[in-house]
Amino acid sequence: MKTFCGRANPTTGSMEWFEEDEDYDYHQEIARSRYADMLHDKDRNVKYYQGIRAAVSRVKERGEKAIVLDIGTGTGLLSMMAASAGADFCYAVEVFKPMANAAVKIVEKNGFSDKIKVINKHSTEVTVGPDGDMQCRANILVTELFDTELIGEGALPTYEHAHKHLVQEGCEAVPHRATVYVQLVESKRMWSWNKLFPVRIEAEDGEKIIVSPSEMENCPGVPSVCDIQLNQMPSSDFTILSDVVTMFSVDFSKPVRSASTYYRVQLAPIKSGKAQIVLSWWDIDMDPSGKINCTMAPYWVKPTSALQWRDHWMQCVYFLPNEEPVFQGENMYLTAYRDEYSVWYKLQKAREENKADVHVESPVCRCQAHLLWNRPRFGELNDQNRTCQYIKSLTKVLKMDSVCLCISDGSLLPVLAHYLGAKQVFTLENSAVSCSVMGKFLKANHLEDKIKILEARPELLTSSLLEDKKISVLLGEPFFTTSLLPWHNLYFWYARTAVTRHLASDVTVLPQSASLHVMIVEFQDLWKIRSPCGTCEGFDVQTMDDMIKNSLNFRESKEAEPHPLWEYPCKSLSDPQEVLIFDFRRTVPQHCLSAEGSLNLLRKGKSHGAVLWMEYHLTADISISTGLMQISNDKGNCEWNPHCKQAVYFFSSVIESETLTDLPSAVTYAINFNTKTGEITMDFKLL
Repeated sequence: MKTFCGRANPTTGSMEWFEEDEDYDYHQEIARSRYADMLHDKDRNVKYYQGIRAAVSRVKERGEKAIVLDIGTGTGLLSMMAASAGADFCYAVEVFKPMANAAVKIVEKNGFSDKIKVINKHSTEVTVGPDGDMQCRANILVTELFDTELIGEGALPTYEHAHKHLVQEGCEAVPHRATVYVQLVESKRMWSWNKLFPVRIEAEDGEKIIVSPSEMENCPGVPSVCDIQLNQMPSSDFTILSDVVTMFSVDFSKPVRSASTYYRVQLAPIKSGKAQIVLSWWDIDMDPSGKINCTMAPYWVKPTSALQWRDHWMQCVYFLPNEEPVFQGENMYLTAYRDEYSVWYKLQKAREENKADVHVESPVCRCQAHLLWNRPRFGELNDQNRTCQYIKSLTKVLKMDSVCLCISDGSLLPVLAHYLGAKQVFTLENSAVSCSVMGKFLKANHLEDKIKILEARPELLTSSLLEDKKISVLLGEPFFTTSLLPWHNLYFWYARTAVTRHLASDVTVLPQSASLHVMIVEFQDLWKIRSPCGTCEGFDVQTMDDMIKNSLNFRESKEAEPHPLWEYPCKSLSDPQEVLIFDFRRTVPQHCLSAEGSLNLLRKGKSHGAVLWMEYHLTADISISTGLMQISNDKGNCEWNPHCKQAVYFFSSVIESETLTDLPSAVTYAINFNTKTGEITMDFKLL
């Protein structure tokens, strides 16, 4: 059986489907999984173990046999905890076949085969009875089905089904309950991820302002939660408007309902301001008394406790449908609506509360901009400093008779070029969505007859579409929605090559070139997602380490992966180094571009991996970085561009061992850009 996988093709700027071996999907999922991250979460593991021991004791004290159902067992860890705590039998359910196979081996290796049965099914397909998967219903329900939003992985329908069909009434549940907390804040930075602010341009004939279409102003955005490492958000980037409030809780030992519902709380703001954002997180009590508690609370809420780093559970940012002015002490009602898988919020003044519509639909983007641009892209478009660099460079290259062509997905560059004096501006849009969004922008700014939108692929661009004009200035940010890794935006170079015949002989290309940069780093925590566990709470999980390593070797370990490094602190061990240059003034060459060299390690530390990013040279003296902004102190702490994901290549030594006796003094690299595929391959060796 073959499997088809979607992958961005940097030479065409589109998602393409590739036929892969059926193992590919498994390997991809295992290699990219967060199993290692969860097993490194000491706080989670210790508290689950304490909760399981307590639940088994309570059942035994009642004189009953302890029969455990563990849904989503993964490595079998929680079942092994239950068995070693004295449970009589455990049913460990795991739907993902490779993981279920690994769990069988791990359970056997740890000597629990007689106490634990691994069932490779979705829990809703598990049968109970003499001939069933389970002999009888369980009286202890153990699960770890939670994501950052708590319910996004289908915890509610799974619990609902389990209570109806798989566990006894009044069963013990670990965790016993989950509680969701919220806090109202004002944050220009976070709000800039959801709305486009007016863009100001100083032109020769006075200040111009680019405004958003009204339907974008009033659009609630997309329903998916914005989950981030809130502990990396400095307190100067938001203003707290309310105390932390309990929004709702779910008791897992009783029947759970997954049907859509809502919860309402009264808030008295502690400060006046503009309510824009609901910050949210949850905690879980492993026992009924609430003494064994595992919390996702951010640093300002629990300043005394040592924060446990975790990447599988973070915190949530929810955007209110509109900015609401709030006044200190004036009561407001905050309503949380939820369906089976997601949560959204609405804020109302107390006097409006009776009119509240309790059947508010999940937010759906109506303006299409939220479908075209993701949240970091909104942040990038709202970055006034970045816009100023483009304005400065456009001012240098534009002339009275400039005919411009812009190639990017939904860029504001065509509008900037028009306001800064270009004679004529065309924008080449790759998709119906970007055409539509740009059309609305032009209309809102009364520019429909000033800028011409062309919906065509670069290779199909005709002279007649360009009104038989030659392009004197070719523009790009470059930004393309299909790009995952920094160099995927080199699609601009392929597009530039495809439109060559329409360019004037003395064409100006902006950016004129790009360069790939690399630096060796030590991560504070991110290395854990690729580091083996060996043993976890005394159980041998080496089988899972081997499985992940095998899947990484299948393909992934030779590839970099995208991460937003502003959320993941690291320090530089080497200076940043430019390794490849891509000259957009010329067409894409037929031959591959490659570079070899070495990076000297200037600071002591663990070389966890290499970070790679692009810099775009708009003109000879104006550049924009998608990666490193600066190294902020002697310790080498890095500041990263917050609007872009950087490429991280983890060294296999991290995966194999955290204890290198001799620290390397340098790292050699070999990097190859395949101009036929648009992909970059790399190899690093620690010396």
